[in-house]
Amino acid sequence: MTTLFPLGWGHYLAGGLLIGAGTALLFVFTGRVGGMSSVFTTTWSYVVRRPFFQQSRFTESRGWRLVYAAGLIVGALIWWLGFTDGTPLGTEVPAWQLLVGGFFVGYGARLSNGCTSGHGICGLGSLQWPSLMAVLTFMATAFLTANLVARWQA
Repeated sequence: MTTLFPLGWGHYLAGGLLIGAGTALLFVFTGRVGGMSSVFTTTWSYVVRRPFFQQSRFTESRGWRLVYAAGLIVGALIWWLGFTDGTPLGTEVPAWQLLVGGFFVGYGARLSNGCTSGHGICGLGSLQWPSLMAVLTFMATAFLTANLVARWQA
């Protein structure tokens, strides 16, 4: 277990519980689903005037969605400043790979009508059949990709 979680597993459990509680409370108190691909699309509705981004479902909900996204950023900042030594975290992944990966993630989120957080947390939590199919597809693709990359690099 220590090789899978060298820094321990408690903070992962706490984070998962907080995310689940936050999305559940958002739905219970407002009836809104807190998937992040919708936040991304509504943000684009501020700057892109194409008809797709100007649909009322995006323009009417962008205010609360930006507050929701800001809460995620502020929460991460609070965790970083309050529960770590303040050392910035980094990655060894080259910037071009991050950009290409980000493009594919964004494209996949639009193609599947939601992101992994939307389907995996909000969709499964509300027992939506399409979300179960999406999560199974995400997971199968991730397992296949990880195994192919591991064999390719060996």
